[in-house]
Amino acid sequence: MSLDLEMEEIHKIFFEESFEGLDVMESSLLNLDVNADRETIATIFRAAHSIKGGAATFGFMEVSNFTHGVETLLDEMRNGTRPVTPEAIQLLLQSVDGLREMVKAVQAKQAIDAKRIALLADEIAQLLARHPGQLAEAATAAVVVAAAPGPVSSASGPADAAPEFLAGGPGWVIEFQPHRDMLKTNNEPLRMFAELERLGALRSTAIVAEVPSLGSLQPDACYLRWRLELAGAVERHAIEEVFDWVDANSTISYQLFGGGVADAVAAGVPPGAEPAADSELAPLAVIAAVADTPLVAAPVAASVAAAPAHKGAVDAGSIRVSTTKVDHLINLVGELVITQSMLSRFADGCSPDELEKLREGLTQLTRNTRELQESVMQIRMLPISFAFNRFPRLVHDLSRKLGKKVELKLSGEGTELDKTVLEKIADPLVHLVRNALDHGLETPEVRLAASKPETGTIELAAFHEGGNIIIEVKDDGGGLNRSKILQRARERGLVAADAELSDEQIHHLIFAAGFSTADMVSDVSGRGVGMDVVRRNIQDLGGVVQISSVEGRGSTIRIRLPLTLAILDGQLVRVGADTYVISLVAIVETIQAQKDRLNAVPGGAELFRLRDEYIPVVRLYDMFGVEPDSRAVEDGLLVVVEAEGRRFGVLVDDLLAQQQVVIKTLETNYRQVTGVAGATILGDGTVALIVDVPGLVQVFNASFTGRDTLAA
Repeated sequence: MSLDLEMEEIHKIFFEESFEGLDVMESSLLNLDVNADRETIATIFRAAHSIKGGAATFGFMEVSNFTHGVETLLDEMRNGTRPVTPEAIQLLLQSVDGLREMVKAVQAKQAIDAKRIALLADEIAQLLARHPGQLAEAATAAVVVAAAPGPVSSASGPADAAPEFLAGGPGWVIEFQPHRDMLKTNNEPLRMFAELERLGALRSTAIVAEVPSLGSLQPDACYLRWRLELAGAVERHAIEEVFDWVDANSTISYQLFGGGVADAVAAGVPPGAEPAADSELAPLAVIAAVADTPLVAAPVAASVAAAPAHKGAVDAGSIRVSTTKVDHLINLVGELVITQSMLSRFADGCSPDELEKLREGLTQLTRNTRELQESVMQIRMLPISFAFNRFPRLVHDLSRKLGKKVELKLSGEGTELDKTVLEKIADPLVHLVRNALDHGLETPEVRLAASKPETGTIELAAFHEGGNIIIEVKDDGGGLNRSKILQRARERGLVAADAELSDEQIHHLIFAAGFSTADMVSDVSGRGVGMDVVRRNIQDLGGVVQISSVEGRGSTIRIRLPLTLAILDGQLVRVGADTYVISLVAIVETIQAQKDRLNAVPGGAELFRLRDEYIPVVRLYDMFGVEPDSRAVEDGLLVVVEAEGRRFGVLVDDLLAQQQVVIKTLETNYRQVTGVAGATILGDGTVALIVDVPGLVQVFNASFTGRDTLAA
């Protein structure tokens, strides 16, 4: 692999970790809005510090320099020298947005929006100037600079007497020799020492023996090393966390003074090691890992890595797969190889006595193939949290803008669905949540007047139901105004003046293109504006959207989606000599067609009376230009499907089996055909077209005036 390709792979790791760190910063800042605990601030600080260090390592100095100001603000909040205020949190959230844009620009090798970043940096500087922290002064006071030369003491050397500073009590002596280029990555010793001082009384001695003459001194090189004496019963892991970002390129030794066996074990002494006497220096360990050139940025801390990823982590060209899934896949391939070996003995023929063995081998092959298919599909499955995790920030920002109090409840974030479905469902969900915020939930005053809690609730839930995934968006707002929707639909000519519609039919009117009941369209959303696009996007995924609403109590929008777009649960139907596949999700029922229940209407359409409603009839042979067994309605079967909130009857000659089919797109090898979602290869080797029900209905509606067909 060439150096350029190797660096490109390393950069890719940096970008992935940076996006994960930014996602953690954002989610933690939103939690900080409610609970300003020190651990949350520390998590945000570590993520920012990791991004800054990695950016500096790779020469992305614009990112590193901007993050430095963010880190300073977080550090003062973490140390308690700056209060956690809504103003600071909002500015940090905006900084996360700016950092995300910068990293994306660097990743795409595009220019950074310098004006926007400069404005954010100026706001941070102004905030720091208005309420200056005491960090620098505290850190400087903790440092004693001495010119006493001497080598860095080795942890493996003889024990020394306890320093007077520790006064015979428990404590640590830390020898810290940083890498010469440590300052180039924006790591500051004063910050580390200030952090150590929070753990206990600290005395720092700088050893300046290696500082060159002024003419040879490089201003960005670190020539100092330090001897740090930390008093107090401090656990070792707490000290190691302070040096977490520099230990890979520095030499550090930790030595414990005083304390009993329990203290030594708590401080990190391995089991079985001899504890130190009260007055002796106990050598513990040396962390020495000096590299010539750091290649990869310091990884995000465990608490950061464990946090859920944001939408930005879902990359269109790659996917992260757990080793458990990969191991399972490898095991299945091994089983398949064994089965192939069993069947290979029958390549030259099979005697009657061996027929049972052949059947067993084929059964095993079928089982292995099915398990392998399921395992491969699992690799494409991602938790829906990748889509859900954008909404806390969205709700936070819009509720402030609209002056509403909103609580967001998420459930089922671990529910998995196909990566492609996950990417395409994100935008429709955003639109639905924005609608719920803007026109679903009332203002606190209106809610209190209606005897409701002033804080409204939006619920996002995901769960499995049968072979599909269900996503629900609920709000406890004002609900859909039935009379207003019906009035607006009649004004636009969508509904006849004397038409009587059910609640379900009225609710589905909001999916009409450009339909809205809003008296004034805001810049956030208008309930109904763009809902036709939402439904179309969901239908493109093979899904169905339903609405239920109670006026004054709220609305629920329910989306039913297939788990994957690569495999379809379908019903095979026959028209003449051709076989077609209709998604089971779209099928309501199948009935025997009766001629006396069929009525012709002007324009060439036919309506079939199905109980208390009339449904249009789509003759599939006409739409695809094929010859059926019979053109008489009573000789065929009517497959009732649902699309665009209405039911249609698709006339076919016969029903065949129900089975899972693997979808092959037509666009790759031919072109897009309206009304056809793709094709599949059946068990006998023949090709069957997969019917796109919404597209078929669109062509059918257009064919009233001109008898278009889908024959290609």
